[in-house]
Amino acid sequence: MASTTVLGFVGLGVMGEPMCKNLAAKSGARVVAFDARPAPLDTLAAHGVERAASVADVAARAEIVFVCLPGEPQVRAVCLGAGGLIARLDAGRTLVDMSTVPVALARELDAAASARGVTFADAPVARTAQAAVDGTLSIMVGAEPALFERLRPYLACMGSEITHCGPVGAGAAVKLMNNMVVAQTVVALAEALAVARASGAVDPEVLFQTLTKGSADSFVLRNHGMKSLLPDHHPTRGAFPTSYIIKDLSYAIALAESAGLDLAQAATTKRLMERTAEAGYRDNYYTAVIRTIQKG
Repeated sequence: MASTTVLGFVGLGVMGEPMCKNLAAKSGARVVAFDARPAPLDTLAAHGVERAASVADVAARAEIVFVCLPGEPQVRAVCLGAGGLIARLDAGRTLVDMSTVPVALARELDAAASARGVTFADAPVARTAQAAVDGTLSIMVGAEPALFERLRPYLACMGSEITHCGPVGAGAAVKLMNNMVVAQTVVALAEALAVARASGAVDPEVLFQTLTKGSADSFVLRNHGMKSLLPDHHPTRGAFPTSYIIKDLSYAIALAESAGLDLAQAATTKRLMERTAEAGYRDNYYTAVIRTIQKG
């Protein structure tokens, strides 16, 4: 698509860097990006992404700014406060937070943006780092309908499933429930695998292959299960670390508690992940929870 729009991107991590690359390649718009680390900016420069000197530089140059950061502290630091994006964006500009944050923070960002005449959407992403590279992410959007329609073509550069979940905060809520369900499923698969290994009753590979043929089949089984749990492969690079899933479970549990709900299974999953982090797997792919379960 041809466009005179200038897009901004802040946060070029495992997900953000390929997302920004796809946005630049497919949108037809100029893309200006910033990250505290020079390496991803150097890489993206070869794909036509312009280097910004700072967050303030992005705010000064871009009409729509996409943010993809690790969590609440980073989003607060970049977006809020006197030196944050919202304070520096002119009225009529748009901020899109693609990070995974609490629903309450998404609403806080919207209120701060609205006070300055800036429109806001929360649009967190799901699926793997490879999906970010392939441009096949699932993107869950909380926004007013008109803003969603305006953003949809740009989001489609990064994802193959773009869902309008409702008003601001709805995207964050769906993402948190997605990650909660995935984490709990990983634990269930890890427990089944641990039983197979410890009891010797069935070959672990036969177990998982057979599960794919029945009602226990799932995306999580075929990816987290077959590619990480079964080979006991839990990398520290290019994968979603244990520390991040603990963060997301904390946000999910906080949302439940704000609604008067006690999520026993989510709490148990969070405790298992915390034990995994304490055992030295904080930076490993959170499928390392199998190590905790196998120790008993």
